[in-house]
Amino acid sequence: MSERAKSRGRSQRRRRHVRRNLTSSPSRPRLSVFRSNKSMAAQIIDDFQGCTLAAASTYEKDFGASGTKTEQAGAVGTVLADRAREAGVTQVVFDRGPYVYAGRVRALAEAARKGGLDF
Repeated sequence: MSERAKSRGRSQRRRRHVRRNLTSSPSRPRLSVFRSNKSMAAQIIDDFQGCTLAAASTYEKDFGASGTKTEQAGAVGTVLADRAREAGVTQVVFDRGPYVYAGRVRALAEAARKGGLDF
């Protein structure tokens, strides 16, 4: 088994471990985070209807690539919180996936909290 395959297996196990303990509901959708080496994305997902209520990422054309990656993650959290308020969402369940709650993931979460999301 290649090292990449082992790493993918470990990542999937961590993701399942985190999501097993999450309890989302129609009133509290899931805020899911994706982090790559260059970018950051987050979306608020209603698991019961199977749709995305709000999303934001550094992939967006008008986002710009100024600042450090941590500052960009904070900006994504702020934009996501604004879009969530427009969609009528105030409470969410935070799903960090396989990522450690530190650095960019933490910056996104804190910015979303300051923007008005409750989790």
